[in-house]
Amino acid sequence: MLIPSIDLMGGRVVQLQQGERLAIATDDLDGWIEKFSGFQIVQLIDLDAAMGRHANDDLVRRVAAALPCQVGGGVRSIDRAEDLITAGARRVILGSSLFNDRGVNRARAEAFAQALDPDRLIGAIDSRGGKVVINGWKTALPITPEDAARALEPFVGTFLYTHVDTEGLLTGLNLTPVRSVQAATKRRLIAAGGIKSRDEVDALDALGIDAVVGMAIYTGAMEIKP
Repeated sequence: MLIPSIDLMGGRVVQLQQGERLAIATDDLDGWIEKFSGFQIVQLIDLDAAMGRHANDDLVRRVAAALPCQVGGGVRSIDRAEDLITAGARRVILGSSLFNDRGVNRARAEAFAQALDPDRLIGAIDSRGGKVVINGWKTALPITPEDAARALEPFVGTFLYTHVDTEGLLTGLNLTPVRSVQAATKRRLIAAGGIKSRDEVDALDALGIDAVVGMAIYTGAMEIKP
């Protein structure tokens, strides 16, 4: 399944390369909402919230009310996750809040799962150089994505694996680490990071893996249809 993405920063829809370099910015949020209106699910990320800056709450609520969304970015508390679900989010993406400097924060993950339906929770596993990275992909942890998936499996319904090495670069997604993470868990897997073609989306779908696509859509490299 193709999951288009909407990333918000500074009140605009943006696309970044590897989470750092601004490549695309537009004010046409309503236009993208309309383009994505036929999709089963859309990924909505508040990058400002993820980076500890002023959150784009009004825009998040606007999109979540208009589209079926999985929403992430700076979800550091159970209250925040509950607020997003109240705003209309179908699922909430948890990233850095599930980890600490040593690896997976099991107690924290368990607290989220006890307060919320685990099927409404997506565990984000972001990887650079074969290690999990957190805090806006700036802090590397001494665990592999496979380690993270195994440890977090009891607490989330789905995993979102992002291959940061190729994120936003339109170089294609490296299937080897994606399949390795898939093999480490029985949970449904969503993959992201450099996907550039419909063929890649179809190949992932054949493996039972959903695909988040951003840059390829916004640059027009990939035709979109639900």
